[in-house]
Amino acid sequence: MFRFLIYTLSFLWLLPTQSHGQSSLPTPYENIVQINGVAMTSDSLRAVAGATISVVGKNRGVLSGERGVFSIVVNKGDTLRFTALGFGAKEYVVPKNIPGPFVSLIQLMSQDTFYLAETIVRPLPTRDNFDYAFVNWEVPNDQYEIARRNTEYFTMRTLAATLPKDGRENAQAYINQRVRESVYYGQQPPSNLLNPVAWMQFFDAWKRGDFRKK
Repeated sequence: MFRFLIYTLSFLWLLPTQSHGQSSLPTPYENIVQINGVAMTSDSLRAVAGATISVVGKNRGVLSGERGVFSIVVNKGDTLRFTALGFGAKEYVVPKNIPGPFVSLIQLMSQDTFYLAETIVRPLPTRDNFDYAFVNWEVPNDQYEIARRNTEYFTMRTLAATLPKDGRENAQAYINQRVRESVYYGQQPPSNLLNPVAWMQFFDAWKRGDFRKK
């Protein structure tokens, strides 16, 4: 009986401690922060409309309104990237120890100056000049047309017949010759001097012009 009483008192003494420990655990929503802010120019404090506010490393973001106002929900420690046409990109790192679930932010953006190559557009003076230019001007071929012409059937055959063999082709031809010679190793190879098929192939090659100088 005395031992049962001791166990009961110990259990009652531990109850407040356990409930206190459970209340001190962080909730899953404590890491979420809602940022309400305005994107403005740094020189004149004008609103930057249509600015893109994206979370780096995550496929989500928002756009600022006509007055530069935006609102986005992020996690503590995330990095926000501000981009807009005509302005340099800016980044803001959300502090991990920021208090409260709501944050107000004013992001100043500086104008980015860039230069484009000069383009000169000149109209043709008269209709006669246009007709002459349309008929006589030579327009250079694009890359697709050049590739098409270089890969035509007759062009490939001409290149194959005129280009000299490289080292790999010469080595393969030498190996093939040695293989043919090894068939008649130790004996006299046959002669095609009286072979009618060989003479027929010779005349066909002569007609095609295979023996002409190139």
